[in-house]
Amino acid sequence: MKSGLEDVVAAETVLSDVDGEVGRLIIRGYALEALAGNWTFEQLVHLLFGGFFDDLPDAERLGVMLGQARADAFERARPLLPLLADLPVYDAMRAALAPMPDGVGLNDALRLIAAPAVLLPALLRQSAGQDPIAPDPSRGHADDVVRMLGRDTGGAALDAYLVTVSDHGLNASTFAARVVASTQAGLTSAVLAGLGALKGPLHGGAPGPVIEMLDSIAAEGDARAWIDRALDRGDRLMGFGHRIYRVRDPRADALKAALKTLDRVGGRLAFAEQVEHIALVALRQRKQSRVIETNVEFYTALLLEAVGFPKESFTGVFAMGRVVGWIAHAREQALTGRLIRPKSTYIEEGRARAA
Repeated sequence: MKSGLEDVVAAETVLSDVDGEVGRLIIRGYALEALAGNWTFEQLVHLLFGGFFDDLPDAERLGVMLGQARADAFERARPLLPLLADLPVYDAMRAALAPMPDGVGLNDALRLIAAPAVLLPALLRQSAGQDPIAPDPSRGHADDVVRMLGRDTGGAALDAYLVTVSDHGLNASTFAARVVASTQAGLTSAVLAGLGALKGPLHGGAPGPVIEMLDSIAAEGDARAWIDRALDRGDRLMGFGHRIYRVRDPRADALKAALKTLDRVGGRLAFAEQVEHIALVALRQRKQSRVIETNVEFYTALLLEAVGFPKESFTGVFAMGRVVGWIAHAREQALTGRLIRPKSTYIEEGRARAA
């Protein structure tokens, strides 16, 4: 038995490959560096969906359909918004998504991609006492999300972010989605499983604390002293270290490049880069037996903050991008026709036997 299924191969996939030794992420045959900042999210959806839906149109038509799906998802969710006002934003988003049809067709898939994109801005505006903004189907997906948030810039940076986090091997939430899909449940069920797994702080719930860390360091004014105290307590430095990567997470550099396209981040970015450098030096000096590098969470937090998302919504924005990966993996798994059913070892009075 391998704890956490470490190094256990549980699926064959054409969708993505993570090489943690060299810091490489391949998404459907393309290196991340070729996609982030160069492909739109709509084009990425078309890439990941290829072969999994018989009625998949060309990328341009798919973008039109995704715009229409945002309008449909908004109308379905609008009556639920007042009922969800007292819930945390991520829980409210998940609850509003749950009643959607549990089909396996392309329209079901696009509606599920559209749902977080319209729900998150609507819920954030509602919590601020503002009216939700209806989607504009004629706009690009990321650009429309920023507009629904009430902002007028940041669409290109958000687009690069959504592409960057769209898929990442057999991570916890993707595996959860594949397990559910293997039962022949519909895509909504698979996406809800992904959302449940993503919420945990060991997976998608980590970017928000990066902002808290940076703010605390800025208030103290001495990054090395703050970091040393945190390490003395045994705290994890948020935005550093990854289960898979033994070198720098390639997604961190992709998001850093996207962040630099925004006009209003100069001072914040320079400070974060300084903290990053000091943190990496401290980690190399104090944890010489381990390689701990910058991960995707560090620059995710800065980018989403700059676009206009509050830190409590960061996991929801992560879901906005990762949902396309969940759906593609769910379809890939379902088409195998094979139920995922691993074995366990039963422990009784200190003796192990196969069960």
